[in-house]
Amino acid sequence: MANENRIALVTGAGSGIGRAASLTLQKAGYSVVLAGRRMEELEKTAAAAAPEGGKMLMVPTDVSQPDAVRALFAKTAEVFGRLDVLFNNAGIGGGGSMIVHERSEWERTSNICWGGVYLNTRAFLPMMRKADEGHIVNTSSINGFWASVGPTVPHTAYSAAKFAVKGSSEALITDLRLNAPHIRVSVVMPGHIGTGIPANSLRVQAGNDADELDATQIAQTRARLISMGRDVSAMSDADIAAVVAKRAQRFVEDAPTSAAEAATIILDGVKANRWRILVGPDAQAIDERVRRDPEHAYEQDFFDSFAAEVGWRLPR
Repeated sequence: MANENRIALVTGAGSGIGRAASLTLQKAGYSVVLAGRRMEELEKTAAAAAPEGGKMLMVPTDVSQPDAVRALFAKTAEVFGRLDVLFNNAGIGGGGSMIVHERSEWERTSNICWGGVYLNTRAFLPMMRKADEGHIVNTSSINGFWASVGPTVPHTAYSAAKFAVKGSSEALITDLRLNAPHIRVSVVMPGHIGTGIPANSLRVQAGNDADELDATQIAQTRARLISMGRDVSAMSDADIAAVVAKRAQRFVEDAPTSAAEAATIILDGVKANRWRILVGPDAQAIDERVRRDPEHAYEQDFFDSFAAEVGWRLPR
């Protein structure tokens, strides 16, 4: 995979797995198109690039918007004229409950996590068909085969979107074999990875990139806590903000796998032409458990046993 003059495009390249994968690809000699919502975050990724690696092209992009994806395609075609690796990695959380959360939050999660994969794949497949070989890499999740982060936490929108990513990726295996056999597809299923997705998700859902939470973000967090059965009636806005900050800190500290480790696992899997890439020891463990006992996968005892094995703690 470490070939000069190869072009890769990574969505969600401004942070987390997307940033780590972009830097790994660039160091390996790929020129990388960095697609992400915030230009300042893409600039941080580009600033960390290896001096001896490939080029980097920053293109601010909201992958849920067809016009933005068309513009991303046009810029990639203008600068490079080809694409060898498409890494559909952008994703957010939110809309956990179909009942408690607003429809707009639910759909925004779906439109980014699943819609972005669909729009980008549709847009770039014609270009990739002209290359001598290509690889599509789609980030699903363990929540693409196990729709849970615990029996007391609804996780509806994200899980539904990640199931769609996994299913469409698996269906593409046959589609590509018949119609574009020089292009391969891999579906990535990370477990708990230490990234900034909780805070980033709140920013996207509220349309607010400031460090301090606004009224919308406070309201969304209250709804999240209510959906988990918590009484928030006595909690001030400052209390809610403290919960958000603590969760973001714990999400990184409790993760068994870092973003850099995840990127290495993913790209090693792509290099080995594996279509199914589990990322992290928790992903390996829950995959085995769900396959062994699917009927009980959403019961309290099942989760408690799994959490004890891998060291997971329930969100609070």
